[in-house]
Amino acid sequence: MTIIQRITDGLSWKKIYYIIIGAIICSFGIYNIHQQTGVTEGGVIGTMLLIHHWIGLEPSVITPILDISCYIFAYKYLGGRFLKISFVSTLSVSFFFKIWEQFPPVLLDLSSYPFVSAVLGGIFVGVGVGLIVRQGGSSGGDDALALAISKVTHCRLSKAYMFTDFTVLILSLSYIPFSRIIFSIITVTISSYIIDFVQQFGKYEALELEEG
Repeated sequence: MTIIQRITDGLSWKKIYYIIIGAIICSFGIYNIHQQTGVTEGGVIGTMLLIHHWIGLEPSVITPILDISCYIFAYKYLGGRFLKISFVSTLSVSFFFKIWEQFPPVLLDLSSYPFVSAVLGGIFVGVGVGLIVRQGGSSGGDDALALAISKVTHCRLSKAYMFTDFTVLILSLSYIPFSRIIFSIITVTISSYIIDFVQQFGKYEALELEEG
């Protein structure tokens, strides 16, 4: 196998296409809804905010450490191909997020409607990340951690996501009022179930046809 074949092993134009579509949807929702309305996150972003608040470490220092730690843990259980696909998907999310930042938000300001923001944000993130995860990658360290936990414990991916997100959000109550956290709980619950649904959609039916 040549070096190029090794680099591209596990990647196809079809996978890259769906990764890009997922990155566009996910980054659009985060920028136009979550970031504009102040709906906080679980996972790596929420952990970064928590550590920054209580210890004072800068986000630019904390985030890479958290992401790398999650990817190292995921590599042990998901392998090198997962890291390779995740490299492409993480770059895609960052790239499109940077593009959205060049323009003002295209959606109406939903700051006065936190419940609507939580639901719409959860849908965008769920569909976008779900498409990426379905291709065998992740959009960030928190996705990698949830996938590894799901692999190790044999639990549904939605439960792994909610375990990590809820843990961070509960700890975040130490400095964020419950009235704000509740909307984050709503958005991560919706996104977790949608990611799980998109990842598994059609797979059971295909497996049954093969077994039949």
